[in-house]
This record gives sequence, structure tokens and C-alpha cells, in this order.
Amino acid sequence: MSIKISVVIPTYNRSALLLQCIDALTCQTFNKEEFEIIIVTDGPDNQTEKAVVKWNKRRLINCQFFSLPCKKGPAAARNYGWLNARGELIAFTDDDCIPDKNWLISYFNHYLKDQNMAFTGKTIVPVSKRPTDYELNTANLQTADFITANCCCPKKILVRTGGFDERFTMAWREDSDLEFKLINESIKIKRVEDAIVTHPVRKAIWGVSIKEQKKTMFNALLYKKYPELYRQKIQIRPQLNYYLIVFGFILMITGIMENSFLIAFLGFNLWIVLTVLFIIKRLSFTSLSSKHIAEMVITSMIIPFLSLYWQIYGAIKYRVLFF
Repeated sequence: MSIKISVVIPTYNRSALLLQCIDALTCQTFNKEEFEIIIVTDGPDNQTEKAVVKWNKRRLINCQFFSLPCKKGPAAARNYGWLNARGELIAFTDDDCIPDKNWLISYFNHYLKDQNMAFTGKTIVPVSKRPTDYELNTANLQTADFITANCCCPKKILVRTGGFDERFTMAWREDSDLEFKLINESIKIKRVEDAIVTHPVRKAIWGVSIKEQKKTMFNALLYKKYPELYRQKIQIRPQLNYYLIVFGFILMITGIMENSFLIAFLGFNLWIVLTVLFIIKRLSFTSLSSKHIAEMVITSMIIPFLSLYWQIYGAIKYRVLFF
């Protein structure tokens, strides 16, 4: 039988999660002889390669393993995957996701060869009753229009659009970039509610939100390519509170250096009030454990500065006026 669907999974140094994902794919109701799994590591990854080779000895399903010669990001890994795929339909998910048993058949049932259409499914993110800030941010995937954790495109459309922009070297905005390409090419994106993927929240290190700010630079690249769509679907206006927090802090330091009590007082009040409001916002509906509260207080004092730094860095790097 010929391969009808290829499932592309980018990964790197997360073999335990990856094996859970491909185990779930062996339970698909879609004919196992008519789909393949393509795993692409973002750079050399001996541990994952050994795990996949060992898993493949069970011969449960057609599974191919590829490795990029160096780290280029998940966008490049996905491109390598679909370019080496034999299926006419390409389904994308992530190594930390668990596809439902009807995931592939649901997409295939909506696919017609002559239609100019891509697909997006339903993503479920289980969270605690009082989730952490990180859990809450991950849960936003449930309401996203188009994410690479759960989407499907005919290979001919990926060829036509060029697939993923490999300048997005981190897992951030590369899915929106593909979505905007599809929109610009007048390719309809159909939502398939019964194509379900569960996306558990991975355990995060303390202060993970600080590390995540680096991704902000890719907002500038996406804005440069699609300014109208960016403002329409990502961010209607700049994050004014971040600018005001940083401005207040600079005003306070300026007042101190100039020995101006009034300027320092005004700057301090602007900075502290907006920072406290930011902390309160992040703690609303989230965990109130002492550890989480401490994390929100400390990281909220750092995030506005780091976010604007990476935003300016991105604007300079991609040569775009972006606020």
C-alpha cells in the first residue's frame, strides 16, 4: 500500500517524551500501512537515535529517523521532515504531545485532493485547578487558531508556500508564519474538531518565564513579514505597560542621579504601581503557593526589561520599526 499520510515530529534530547508520542501513534485507527512517522532531531542526538532504533525493532509501524547536521530550530527540522515524506498529506505534532487514536482518520476524512485547504485540530492542555503561570500560558494553545502541535497540510501546499521560515530558530511564531502564508495564498484553513491532540504541560524550571523572553525577538520578524495580520491576530497594540514600567524605572534612576526628589518619587511610583499590577495580574487565577508567589514577584520585576531588550534586538536584527 502507498503512504497517504506522513506524521512529522521535530525533537531534541527528549527521547522519553518522544516515545510516548509515537506509542500513541501506533494506536491510530488509520491503516498502519498507509501512514509513516518521520522523526527529525534538531542537531545530532545520539540518545534519541538509539531510543528510536530500539523502538523500531518492534516493527509496530513505519518510522523513519533523520538528524539535522547542526541545531537550526524546529522550523528547519519540520521542513527536513516533510521534504523527505512520502505521504500526500503531512500531519505535524510535537514530541511532548499525545495524539488521539482518531487523529489521522479525522484529518483524512476531511481531505480532498483537489481542494486548496489546510487543517487545524483541537488541542487539549490539562492544567491544575489553580495552575501555575507557565501552565496558564501553555493552556493558551487551546484557543490558538493554528499551531504546529496539531495541524495538517497537503504536501503540494507546503511545496507551494515553501513550508516553514527557518529564520524562526526557536519554537515561537513559526506556526503563525505558516498560517499567515496560507492566508496570503488564499488557502482556507479548516478546523477539524475531532482531530484531537493532548498537550500535557512539561515540568518547568523556576523562573522559566525569564528564559522565554528571548523568543520575543521573533515577533519583530513576523511583524516585518505580515504587519497587518500581526496586529489583527497576534497583538493589536504594543504592550504599553512594559514601556511605562521601564520608563518609570529610568525616571527614578535619573532623579536619584540628578538629586531631584520629585523626579525620583514620580518615577518610583510609576514603576512600583505598574509592577505590582503586573504581579497581581499574573497571580490571578493561578497558584498561590509561596514558591509560585515568589517566582511571580521576582520575574515580574525582570520581564518588562528583558522583553523590551529582545524586542529591540529583534527590530534591529530584522530591520523593522517594531514596538
